[in-house]
Amino acid sequence: MKVNKQYRLSYSSKAKEIVGQMNLEEKIYLMSGKVSMEQMLSDFKERHYNWIPYPAGGNDRSGVPELKFVDGPRGVVSGNSTCFPVSMSRGATFDQDLEQRIGHAIGKEVRAQGGNFFGGVCINLPYNPGWGRSQEVYGEDSFHLGAMGSSLVKGVQDENVIACVKHYAFNSMECARFKVSVIADKRTEREVYLPHFKECVDAGAASIMSAYNLYHGAHCGHHDYLLNQVLKDEWDFDGFVISDFAWGIKDTVEAANGGMDIEMCHTKFFGDKLVEAVRNGQVSEEKIDEAAVRIVRTLLAFSEADNETYSKEVIACKEHIALALEAAEKSMTLMKNNHDVLPFSKTDTKRIAVIGELGNKGNIGDYGSSRVFPPYVVTPLEGIKRLLPNAEVIFDNGADVEKAKDLAKSVDAVVFVVGYDHDDEGESVTNEDADFKEGGDRKNSLGLHTWDMELIKAVGPVNQNCAAVLIGGNMIMIEEWKQAVSSILMAYYPGMEGGTAIAKTLFGDVNPGGKLPFIVPTSESHLPKVDWDADEIKYDYYHGYAKLEKEGIEPSLPYGFGLSYTSFSIFNAAFKVMNDQIIGSCEIENTGDTTGDEVIQMYVGFSHSKIDRPVKALRGFKRITLKQGQKEKVEIACPIEKIKWFNPVSNDWELEEIAYDVFIGNSSAEKDLIMGIISL
Repeated sequence: MKVNKQYRLSYSSKAKEIVGQMNLEEKIYLMSGKVSMEQMLSDFKERHYNWIPYPAGGNDRSGVPELKFVDGPRGVVSGNSTCFPVSMSRGATFDQDLEQRIGHAIGKEVRAQGGNFFGGVCINLPYNPGWGRSQEVYGEDSFHLGAMGSSLVKGVQDENVIACVKHYAFNSMECARFKVSVIADKRTEREVYLPHFKECVDAGAASIMSAYNLYHGAHCGHHDYLLNQVLKDEWDFDGFVISDFAWGIKDTVEAANGGMDIEMCHTKFFGDKLVEAVRNGQVSEEKIDEAAVRIVRTLLAFSEADNETYSKEVIACKEHIALALEAAEKSMTLMKNNHDVLPFSKTDTKRIAVIGELGNKGNIGDYGSSRVFPPYVVTPLEGIKRLLPNAEVIFDNGADVEKAKDLAKSVDAVVFVVGYDHDDEGESVTNEDADFKEGGDRKNSLGLHTWDMELIKAVGPVNQNCAAVLIGGNMIMIEEWKQAVSSILMAYYPGMEGGTAIAKTLFGDVNPGGKLPFIVPTSESHLPKVDWDADEIKYDYYHGYAKLEKEGIEPSLPYGFGLSYTSFSIFNAAFKVMNDQIIGSCEIENTGDTTGDEVIQMYVGFSHSKIDRPVKALRGFKRITLKQGQKEKVEIACPIEKIKWFNPVSNDWELEEIAYDVFIGNSSAEKDLIMGIISL
């Protein structure tokens, strides 16, 4: 039984009956987390955060199960679970089916760990790629975020685990996340920052987590407009809202009246304080009843959907590890490949140098709440050694540049592994008793560390058979050093089997098919400016590829870009309007000599608009695998609803009756697209 919205609502009467038999204290207990701050901090020291699912609410007398929270999104945080590539890496796959299958695997491991709630569908939009936690999201584009996030929701909930979408809303700064108030005009809010949340709600997401930050001066955890008016009333969300942990709400009355249903992961402002607020008339009991019914209805629907159980054997099982490897392989994004240096020849490469500190490091992402503790991690060095057991693989951390140059001259191939780790970016966490630094935003630079750049510039030119492998959670600038290497491979944080995927890609067992889920500019000045310690910040309508296109700036690499070891021809594009959809189609042929993946992308353009709109916006994509010489027709459909604009005067979505440009191709660059025109 799939717990869709209709099924959940069928529990409304039963939930109301149960809630009607509860006293006030019992109802408010449903709204209360059970894990103290002391326990959470102790977990960090003794084992790790969320070692076991964190409980909230429940009522034994009425048969209402506890909420049992498990964090994400790169896998199940509890126990020692499968570590998938981070969401940004999976975003590069542009593969919704893969993401749904990952959701199934995560859902099974949540249940095997004793949980029933997955708090790991993270879909915030990075206004600037320097946001330290952007590795937890899929990319810079709202449509893409919604498509990938809703796929994860469906997969998780198919396993009868509640999927929680976070952080609602406007959360894309770490260092100032507890104090910053985001300002945006109504069009920016509705067209850029909220559509991906609505997409996940429409896909059936049963829970939403609020954000730490403020929006227009009000805490998101108390936000009547965001939580009550938009989410629950306008979008008809039937599930429940939880607070971000510990600091997600700041006031009892404001939070309860503002639409917060459960305080997580402890009880500070709800509990006895909320009981008192109801009894003195500051919060109506009807408001408590509404929250309680939402909670009971959702928990009962999921718990009673089936009786299937999962044993511990499913955790980090062979099938899930194979899925993590598949995701890593499909995410690999080839950014440069002069003279077809890659793939390296396995037969001709007898001596290989792996240079750079990160080459021998299990580097799977930040050390914040999304950290997964897998049973093992394959480093790039290990991956290459296992793939080529008869070759001499030499590691050098790159600290001595002259030594690295001598090594590079003496080998058949050079692999630089450079980029970031948990010290450089991630959730902003400070813990003197833990073995990590602050993480947080990339305040100073979006490029490589100075020593990495100097290493590549000095060593790269001495051996033309070289590749730079980039590790990181979002865009990394390449302008200062890209001419010094023959090839560049973006590996993101590729999960527990990342080293295997990197090696297989470098040596041709895997043909890279990943696409950049972000723009790579030639200058950081082309991106929106951000004060990472701001008390207040305005988010403008344009960011990422939309901003550069609007300003006529050529990027270093366009959104949706990625090379392959084979070649593709895209032709016979056609566009039509049918059944309230814009339908784009094309034929694609693999004209190279090896099997490969391509991502066909459809964009809708607004050059005929009478208002300020983007040059074009992504409105569909499909990943396809073709053998040598194989040809197929690809069709992509976009509901007309998705090209409306939000009119702040009428406070409604409106469709312009104009001609629309429609593009289909394999990146957002004009040269990679075929254009047509449709009229509405």
